[in-house]
Amino acid sequence: MTLPIFEPSVPPSSGTRHKPEIKLLEAEFGDGYTQSARRGINHLRRTLALSWDKLLPWQEAEIMGFLTERGGDRLFYFTPTGERKALKWTCQEFDSAHNNDGFQVSATFKQSFNLEN
Repeated sequence: MTLPIFEPSVPPSSGTRHKPEIKLLEAEFGDGYTQSARRGINHLRRTLALSWDKLLPWQEAEIMGFLTERGGDRLFYFTPTGERKALKWTCQEFDSAHNNDGFQVSATFKQSFNLEN
């Protein structure tokens, strides 16, 4: 089964935060010396903190519906702003709020290295 592509009708608002999640094996020695090694071939996983501001109700429903349908564990493709290649992601954290300017959606995407296409 082909993975869906997340292409909301509204791009994320400016201020997307890119934060790497780095996994290392570390050994600390008694004299303060530490030795580190990468934990696996995919030791560097990207996370994106995204937000969509000033959304209309149908735009909020579109984004929240897609993320809810993926359920936090099902992969999807997404191309971060300014990049050319879509990567595989999951999203376990997302929320929606309503204010005087409309709706706002926030989500945290984690890069996935699963072999599923």
